[in-house]
Amino acid sequence: MFEYILVIVGSALVAIAFNVFLLPNRIASGGVSGISTILYSVAGWEPAYVQWSLNIPLFIAGVILLGRQFGAKTLVGTIFVPLIVFLTKDWAPWTNDQLLASLFGGICVGLGIGIVFRGRASTGGTDLAAQIIHKYSGLSLGTCVALIDGLIVLSAAIAFNIESGLYALLSLYATSKTIDLVQVGFGLSKMAMIITENELEVREAILNKMDRGVTKLVAQGGYTDSERPVIMCVFNHTEFTKLKQLVKSIDPSAFVVVMEAAEVLGEGFKKS
Repeated sequence: MFEYILVIVGSALVAIAFNVFLLPNRIASGGVSGISTILYSVAGWEPAYVQWSLNIPLFIAGVILLGRQFGAKTLVGTIFVPLIVFLTKDWAPWTNDQLLASLFGGICVGLGIGIVFRGRASTGGTDLAAQIIHKYSGLSLGTCVALIDGLIVLSAAIAFNIESGLYALLSLYATSKTIDLVQVGFGLSKMAMIITENELEVREAILNKMDRGVTKLVAQGGYTDSERPVIMCVFNHTEFTKLKQLVKSIDPSAFVVVMEAAEVLGEGFKKS
C-alpha cells in the first residue's frame, strides 16, 4: 500500500509541475509530456488526452513486445499522471519566467519521478518506447532514451524557437539530477583507498581514532610485482580532513585515493 501511495504522490507531483511550470511556458523537456506540450501549443490538442493516447498503447506494446509484466503500479502511474494533468489544467502558472519554469519544473518532475521509482514503478511513456527500440535495434538503453528525448527537444526548438529548446534541455538536466538525488541521496559519504608501508598502524589508527571500519584488499604492484595491501575505508565527508591528517602523521609518503560514495548501506550509515 505504501508503494502505491508513493506512485500516486509522485505522479501527482509530475502532473502539477507540468501544468504550473512547463506547459504555460512551452518547455517540452522530453517524454510524452514534451510531445503533449508541442501538440497543445501548435494544434491546441488537450495534453491529458495526448498523454493517455500515447501512454496506454505504449504500456500494452511494452507488455506484448518485451515479454514482461510491468506491474499494476506502473499502470497506475501511466494513467494517473494524465488524470491529474486534466484535473489541474485550469491552475494558473506559478511563473512566466522561462528560466525559473525550466529549473523548478525540471526539479519538481525529477522529484516526482524519483518518488515513483521509490515505489518500484514508473510513469511509462517514452521510457517504454526506449526499451522496445533497445531490444530490436541493439542500441544501448541510454542511447535510446537520449535519442527520443533529443528528438522531442529538437522538435520543440523547431516548433517554438531555439531558446525554448535550450530551456527544455536545461529542464531535462535538472530532472535527471533530481532523480539521482532522490534515488541515492546527497552523496555525503566518501571512500578512501590507501596504499602505505605502515599498513598495520594506519589500520589501527582508523579503527581506534576515527571509529571507522576498514577492509584490507590484496593487491599487486604493477611495477615491482610485489604484494601491496590496500586499505579501503568509507567515512562521512566531515571526517575527510581528519583522515588525511591521520594517514600523513603515520606515513607522509602514503598513496591515498579519495572518491565519492553515492550511497552507503550498513553499520554506521543508512540501514536500508
